[in-house]
Amino acid sequence: MPATQPTTVLAIGGNALLRGGRRATIAEQFDAARQLAAPVASLVRGGARVVVTHGNGPQVGFIKRRSDLVAEIAPELPLLDMDMCVADSQGSIGYILARGLFGALPPGVRPVAVLTHTVVDAADPAFTRPTKPIGIHYAQTEAQRLADRHGWSIGEDAGRGWRRLVPSPAPRLVVELDAIAALLAAGQVVIAGGGGGIPVVAAPDGSLRGVEAVVDKDATSALLAGALGAQELIITTGVERIALDFGTPHQRFVDELDVSAARRHLAEGQFPEGSMGPKIRAALDFLAGGGRSVLITSPVALGEALEGRTGTRIVPTPAEVDRNAAAAEP
Repeated sequence: MPATQPTTVLAIGGNALLRGGRRATIAEQFDAARQLAAPVASLVRGGARVVVTHGNGPQVGFIKRRSDLVAEIAPELPLLDMDMCVADSQGSIGYILARGLFGALPPGVRPVAVLTHTVVDAADPAFTRPTKPIGIHYAQTEAQRLADRHGWSIGEDAGRGWRRLVPSPAPRLVVELDAIAALLAAGQVVIAGGGGGIPVVAAPDGSLRGVEAVVDKDATSALLAGALGAQELIITTGVERIALDFGTPHQRFVDELDVSAARRHLAEGQFPEGSMGPKIRAALDFLAGGGRSVLITSPVALGEALEGRTGTRIVPTPAEVDRNAAAAEP
């Protein structure tokens, strides 16, 4: 679904809206959204159509925890399943991001948040192997106590503590793709794919059924970017640039990787599953589908990265550029 103007998909991590720690506040999320407004507006003024996607790992965990706690003291209130928690987070984070963008965009351009469903395969093996961390970090003893009480799966999260783990099936289809494309064509900035999309499976009659999962937002962002014919995918994360041999005396930052090098480093274990691995896989999927460039950087450094002064770019090899160009010919 190519566009006459270049299209950029900007994927913002759920942690990017929080400073960290157990006492996350709504005010800090609004502050973070306002700081992201300038780079987004810069992309729009540069002529790009922009889709903003976002994670929800901390927020969806907060929502689910709140539901569980309230149900203990007020049993008449319904527990929220994970698809409802994702929908809830889409609404609140979409509001936060949209409010942050109002006033920063050029005249006539408005942020529009789209409630987004992502179809997954009911037979995806992820449903039997929960790996996606959500919510806050706990000490191991507290995490185990909560797991025993609520039937959670838990796991250690990159040395930062223990978190609840939920299934993370692969995204297959973004249901609202045509609506998102129409809003882009109308010149609006679209906020979509929040938390990877509300996870649903499709029935033969066309109906949708929510499932207990959280779809990886970078995987959905890559899928959406490819379906929209986007030229660039930007993924924000906790580091300004990608590092090889991260956390060792041999650590070194890289400004650019081609697909071959990124694939090789991924196979060598340079990019762990709990941190950079899903982002690299999303980048490779997007570039394999014809994307031109992936930029990975931190939210704070995003403005400088867009100017080419920092961040890490992942690009196709010359042979892949030629193949993609040939495939695009009528």
